[in-house]
Amino acid sequence: MEIAALVKRIERLEERSAYQDQTIDELVEVVNDQRKSIEDLRRESVRLKEELQQVEELAINGEQQEPPPPHY
Repeated sequence: MEIAALVKRIERLEERSAYQDQTIDELVEVVNDQRKSIEDLRRESVRLKEELQQVEELAINGEQQEPPPPHY
C-alpha cells in the first residue's frame, strides 16, 4: 500500500473513532437519564404503596370504630 492510502485509511479510522466516542458519550447520558427516571419512579412507587396501606388501614379501622347510625 502507498503511504497516501495508509494515511487516508488512518484518517477515516480516526474520524470513525471520534464519531463512536461521541455516540458513546450520548448513550451514557441517555442511560444516566433513564437510571434517574427509574429511581424516581421506584421512589414514587414506594411512596404510593405506603400511602395506599395507610388509606386501607384507615378504612378498616374507620369501619370498626364508626358508631352505628341512629335509628328513628
